[in-house]
Order: sequence, then structure tokens, then C-alpha cells
Amino acid sequence: MSRIPVRPALAGVAAVLLSALTTLSGPVPVARAAPGCASPLAPARPVTATPWPQYRYAPERLAPLTDGSGVTVAVVDSGVDPRHPQLAGRVLAGTDLLDPNGDGRRDCVGHGTGVASIIAATPRDGVAFRGLAPGVRILPVRVSEQQVVDGRESGRTVDAADFARAVRWAVDRDADVLNLSVVLYADDPAVRAAVAHALARDVVVVAAAGNLHGSGDPRPYPAAYDGVLGVGAISADGSRADFSQTGTYVDLVAPGSDVVVCAPGQGHHRAEGTSYAAPFVAATAALLRGYRPELTAAEVTRRLVSTADPAPDGGYGAGVLNPYRAVTESPATRLDRARPAAGIGDDRVDPAVLAQRARRAAARDRAFVVAGVGVTVVAAAGALALLAPRGSRRRWRPADPA
Repeated sequence: MSRIPVRPALAGVAAVLLSALTTLSGPVPVARAAPGCASPLAPARPVTATPWPQYRYAPERLAPLTDGSGVTVAVVDSGVDPRHPQLAGRVLAGTDLLDPNGDGRRDCVGHGTGVASIIAATPRDGVAFRGLAPGVRILPVRVSEQQVVDGRESGRTVDAADFARAVRWAVDRDADVLNLSVVLYADDPAVRAAVAHALARDVVVVAAAGNLHGSGDPRPYPAAYDGVLGVGAISADGSRADFSQTGTYVDLVAPGSDVVVCAPGQGHHRAEGTSYAAPFVAATAALLRGYRPELTAAEVTRRLVSTADPAPDGGYGAGVLNPYRAVTESPATRLDRARPAAGIGDDRVDPAVLAQRARRAAARDRAFVVAGVGVTVVAAAGALALLAPRGSRRRWRPADPA
């Protein structure tokens, strides 16, 4: 059996969870039944200031079009706590591959709850934070409770074989979107086959690109598999977060630094990591699946990439996720991992303006062609007027057709 450990793609949850994603050594501990969390998290307070991703994405603009209702997003992670007021009624009974008889609705480290909240946290009076797709159903699949405290990694996690089982379980329970904010740094055949199963079943698969840019960008899976949307992280100023990995496996980027997430039970934390960039993309995929149910998973994937805002080369993939464009613009024709070099920020050119410029350029080109043809005709007529009399005097005539 494979013993490749599964780790959350996490750079931080508040001040206590700061994963460096170092490789674990030794056997994975055997999972045992646990009625509760050994070390409950400290209470957290609700946020009062609007998080910066909401200024960028303005979810209230999307709400009249779609909130993801009818779509199921599987969160394969550390579990999801349904007791948080903003997640109440949104979390289905899932499964627990760490402890027997669990249903995925227990989160001892807060990672999965935070990821799920970026997707599905419902608006509440007096709370600035909200999810991007608050109408979706969250299907929790618990595979890890790993964290780093005071620079030391601890906590249980499943191996690659059980991670593959988790993916298949979610797909076979009719998940429409998979959010995989966990990373393996080895290509495991069972995981590869499970992802292929998900894609064959028309599931959108979104995965974190990993946080080891400072350690040489080891190839992350499942993000590196074909058909999977690999997601890197940006900061509030639009630049790539310094921990966010770079490589051909990055398809696009989304907020992943100093983002706000729900804490288990109540309140909120600030967090960072590609773990938290991935759910922005998963939520947008859910919005699309709700708004345009006729689109296949592959078409949703292409559309998310093709409508990304332009960004420089160097770890941004095709650009920065733009949920509004993804929902409202026409679908793209293909997934292209080419990296357009352009500026990043909020002063981007409106797509309608770009289309108008293209039409004007085409009209200008046509005008040049017509003018060129006109000049040629006039010149030919003038030459004929000069040569015809001389040809007549010399008994010149056009050559007969062969």
C-alpha cells in the first residue's frame, strides 16, 4: 500500500496554523475512533471589516444571477463544522476516512471549515464576510487533521490510497465539483485513476498548487494532472503570493493571502495558502454549473481559464480568476495554459471595449484593402489608355487563350 502522505496546502490559519508542507517520514498513524477533538480550537470573533476578495469580486453582483443552488461541492479536507451560523443548513452528511463512523462534519483544525466557508458561507447581518456561492451544498470528506504549531508538524492524515478512495467516494455521491485543498508531492497511480474517474463522470476538479515555491516548486498532485484546475494564490495588491508555487500546473490564480474564513463553531480567522485560493475557483465553478447546467465539466474548466483577467508570466497561469466574467461571458473554445504577459490590477480594459477595438481594426483593414484595389484599378486604366493607341498602330492584340 502506498504511504505518500496527504497534506493540506496551507500557509497559515490565524497565527497558529503555519504549514510549511514538509514531507512526512515514517508510517502514517493508524486511525482510531475519536469522539471529539483532542485540542479544541480557541474561540474566534466575527470579522467586522469587509475582506479584500469581496471588494475584488463583489459577490452581490452575482447573487441576482446565480448562487450555486442545486450544486454539490465536495470538500476533501479536514472535515467541515456545520455549527457555524454561516454554514448552517449547507453541510451534508459526508464521510470520515480518519475515524470510523464519522460523517465528515467534525473539524479539529479548522482547515476544511475555512475552505468550505469561502465557497458557501451565507450572508449574515452585521458580518462582513460571505461565501461566493452561498446556495451550494457542501459534501465533507475528512482525510486530514494535520497542522503546524510552533514550527512543528503534527496531526494525522490518510495515505494516498485512502485519498484516492475519498475522491471516488465523493464522485460516486454525485458531487458536481471537487475542491482538493490538499497536496501530494508524488504521482500515485491510485490517485491518478481516481481523478480520471472524476473527470469521466463530468466533475469539475479544482486543486491547490502548493506552497513550496521557496523549496524549489516540487510538482504537486492532483493539481498537475491533466484536466484538473491547478490554482495558485495572489495577495491583495494582485501580485503572486511569495509562497505560491509556479509551474505549468498553475492554470489560474485567486486570493490566497490574508483572506477571511469561518472558524469551527463561530467567528472567523485570517488565513493564507493556495488551500484558500482553490475554493474561490471551486465556488465559481459551482456558480457556472448552477447558471449554465448544460455546460460540461470540461467546458466549465475552459471557461474559467479563458475569462481570467490577464496577468504577468511567472506563476499566474492564464491569469486571475474573474467570477463575474466567467458567469456572464461566452464560453471559450479550448483550455490553453499559455501565460499572457500583461498588467494586473483593477484598471483592466472592459471586454466590450476590446471587442469594439477589434471590430474597428477589422473595418480599418477592409478600408485599406478597398483603397488598394481602387488605386490598382485606376493605375491599370491609365496604363491601358496610354498603351492601347500604340498597340493599335503596331497591330498588337492580346494573346489568344491556349
